[in-house]
Amino acid sequence: MTERVSIDGKAESIPMKKRTPVEELLAPADVRVNGSRPWDMRILDQRAIDRCLGWGNLGLGESFMAGWIEIDRVDQFVDRVLRAGIEDQVGRSPRIWLHALKARLFNHQSKEKAWEVGEQHYDLGNEFYRDMLDPRMTYTCGFWGDGGETLAEAQEHKLDLICRKLDLQPGQRILDIGCGWGSFMIYAAEHYGVECVGLTISREQTALGEELAGDLPVEFRLMDYRDIDESFDHIVSVGMFEHVGRHNYDEYMDVARRCLKPEGLFLLHTIGTGREGSTPDPWIGKYIFPNGELPAMQQVVDACEDRFVVEDVHNFGADYDRTLMAWHENFEATWPRWREHYGERFGRMWKYYLQSSAGAFRARDIHLWQFVLSPTGQRGGYCRPR
Repeated sequence: MTERVSIDGKAESIPMKKRTPVEELLAPADVRVNGSRPWDMRILDQRAIDRCLGWGNLGLGESFMAGWIEIDRVDQFVDRVLRAGIEDQVGRSPRIWLHALKARLFNHQSKEKAWEVGEQHYDLGNEFYRDMLDPRMTYTCGFWGDGGETLAEAQEHKLDLICRKLDLQPGQRILDIGCGWGSFMIYAAEHYGVECVGLTISREQTALGEELAGDLPVEFRLMDYRDIDESFDHIVSVGMFEHVGRHNYDEYMDVARRCLKPEGLFLLHTIGTGREGSTPDPWIGKYIFPNGELPAMQQVVDACEDRFVVEDVHNFGADYDRTLMAWHENFEATWPRWREHYGERFGRMWKYYLQSSAGAFRARDIHLWQFVLSPTGQRGGYCRPR
């Protein structure tokens, strides 16, 4: 209750509107239900309330895809919600707990399942990704901290940073685990005179990558990383470790160790979570990256034990926010071309994916790490290039 003064000068009580459970939940993040600010949530279908409260991000994402809720700037909404710690108060349905238990007990990234993400996500269509990405088709975080003004510049700065961290020399042979469309391999071959072998589980990426590489000494192999057993001067893996899974981290590092020459370096570029033992995001796993799982820092370090010396760790996860928003800008600009082919539900799904991911990086809830690893430690130590 509160008071106001009436016309005759007497104080009178007026009842305050009672907040709904959703309003109470979102208040610490300064998010209003049916408000008009870009980060406010407008509820268009009451089914969204139980769905969001019981299913967390899975319910929120599905409600957005169905048009049950509207949020003009999902990135700003997610940033506020994560910084306020609200995600820990929702998503308590039995199905969410079962999802978490399955992630701990079962290997969802086995050889048989490893191809699912290629078929569902990376094989969506090369032209679709060409519209969204930079000219080199680089589907990982750009490095804007080196003066990059455009997405293309940020991606080239990232590729060059990797080459300099590995101190690439002409004639060296490089393995790229999870090579995508070959942006790193093509750049390294063009600018540093190296030969590259890339592994991918996407047929679409292989076909276009081979076309983009032309006559460069770049080889694409459609194969699981566990099947490679050759010797390389250096190894790079950019944005693939998120598909490995906790049950396979040791085997992944064993593969890298057996393929890397004793004096070589291994650069591992991966998104990561700050909470060890966290559950893979069920919405991302269902709709975007099947069987994906973000590692915690300690899990990466543990997998390196008795295999690699951790020479350097570089966190530039804040740059992923800017990268994702640049992708979203490209997506929005070209979506009319794809609307009829993919449909409105897909368009809303993709908007939610790009903007919610940007918000998570902005809140520093998830990170982007580049590890530089060596088999036995570099004599005199390792110095990160500027």
